Amino acid sequence: MCASGHFLGHMNRRRSYGKFGPLVGAIDEGTSSARFLVFAARTAEVLTYHQVSVPSICPSEGWVEQDPQILMNAVLECVERTVENLRHLEIDPNDIVAIGVSNQRETTVVWDVTTGKPLYNAMVWLDMRTSETVDKLLKKARNNDPEYLKPLCGLPISTYFSAVKLRWLFDNVKEVQEALADGRCLFGTIDSWIIWNLTGGRDGGLHVTEVTNASRTMLMNIKTLDWDDDLLKFFDVPKEILPDICSSSEIYGYVASGSLAGVPISGCLGDQQAALVGQMCFKKGQAKSTYGTGCFLLYNTGNSVIQSKHGLLTTVAYKLGRNKPPVYALEGSVAVAGAAIKWLQENLGLFESLEEIKDLNDYSGHVGDVVFVPAFSGLYAPYWRKDARSVICGLSEETEKDHLIRAALEAACFQTRDILDAMNADCHIPLSRLLVDGGMTANNYLMQLQADLSGIPVVRPLMTEATALGAAIAAGVAEGVAVWDLENTVDVPYDTFYPRMNDNEREILHQKWKKAVDRSLGWEVDLTDEPSEADNYASMMSTIPAGIFLVTALGLMVLARWRSGLV
Repeated sequence: MCASGHFLGHMNRRRSYGKFGPLVGAIDEGTSSARFLVFAARTAEVLTYHQVSVPSICPSEGWVEQDPQILMNAVLECVERTVENLRHLEIDPNDIVAIGVSNQRETTVVWDVTTGKPLYNAMVWLDMRTSETVDKLLKKARNNDPEYLKPLCGLPISTYFSAVKLRWLFDNVKEVQEALADGRCLFGTIDSWIIWNLTGGRDGGLHVTEVTNASRTMLMNIKTLDWDDDLLKFFDVPKEILPDICSSSEIYGYVASGSLAGVPISGCLGDQQAALVGQMCFKKGQAKSTYGTGCFLLYNTGNSVIQSKHGLLTTVAYKLGRNKPPVYALEGSVAVAGAAIKWLQENLGLFESLEEIKDLNDYSGHVGDVVFVPAFSGLYAPYWRKDARSVICGLSEETEKDHLIRAALEAACFQTRDILDAMNADCHIPLSRLLVDGGMTANNYLMQLQADLSGIPVVRPLMTEATALGAAIAAGVAEGVAVWDLENTVDVPYDTFYPRMNDNEREILHQKWKKAVDRSLGWEVDLTDEPSEADNYASMMSTIPAGIFLVTALGLMVLARWRSGLV
């Protein structure tokens, strides 16, 4: 049961507001940056914001970490700087009546409840170090089936999800083991870490999470929306370290200090679910695709839990109130989208600024046969192959840097097409249009290509802050806040990109992509596994033909020499 309720006297702090009416703040903590935005609840207009980059740490190949304290400091800086911006705009910060939180999902934090300090760096959702942990867990699953737990949690056993990362921390980090033994260890995804700190930290901070984030841990039952005893037993996770699970829209607690002390925190959603809400995808059958570090396509399935047979995830889309029913979604997750562009920029130095690649639409050359499969962290949906690694196919002496950049952009579109095909197969109702958001959608070439490869119109709202808007909506509609009216929303202008490619062209390009995907598979081989008796027997049997060949050849040589001596 979600706990909330201290500082109740701070509710409804004001009954009259400035010219913009009641305001709602939104913390948007992503993989690469933290932001705090302020929305006018009546118009959904962004009044001001501040953004701070959050660095990642990569101590070994496949390891991706972030310092939770740096992350939290970035959030606090964004809040204070945004409040300063409001004052400069002559807007009263006291008009902020609630705060919502949107966060990168699956990223795992463990901290000491007595000191308030992290016990280890946050393991980011992209982190791949848990491959061996996955292999050990699969041995516990019936028939080594990665989908063994899907009926309970909707997710396959994968490096992607929080429970696997938590298991690695238990097995490998001494500080975590000691804190666990002493009863000092708390676990949470980024939403839990932020809310615990904002509501007081070690001085009474609330240890809570929200249902969409909990649905990405592999520890919550997808139907009961509670921590599941069978899942906890499978991963050997003690229930005492877990946060209370809340709905997406209710007052969890109140900001304990700073310029916004006393403001209720009343909304929270994982970033992709927040974008679904921000895009107003409240009807069954609506879908959106977010293009950021990765690419994530969510399809609203209403109150039905649909178990995918084509590599998609079953997840909670939102639950807008304690007593409201949950809404579910099918999700296709792509690990690397914008991250591939960043790799070309920072690792290969193909361009200095993202502004340089906005005009690729006007580039007169053709991408030709160059196909880039950016499987830096393996391949997620619909393949779920942790042994995949990046490949670039079709290079020739005519290949230029623009071809590689365009191939990286096209990779996001091809992967989205794969997910759309899987969704159509699961739901049997093809999408009539695709709503999009995220930083990459500013690129017109990308949007047109997505329409061409998917064969449906792509709709891009001109208001690009869908993720933060979703968090603000969740906070604004919460009971006890109620300043956001979903029945009278303002229509957002948008651009629409229509397909210009015929079916034959579309399928030829997609088949080339599928061939490149095939070539990316099986690259990561675990050399630490001991060969089984069956493997040893197969290895021995495989040498017999070669042995027979060598003995026969040697015999023929001896016979030939003997005969030549007789002549």
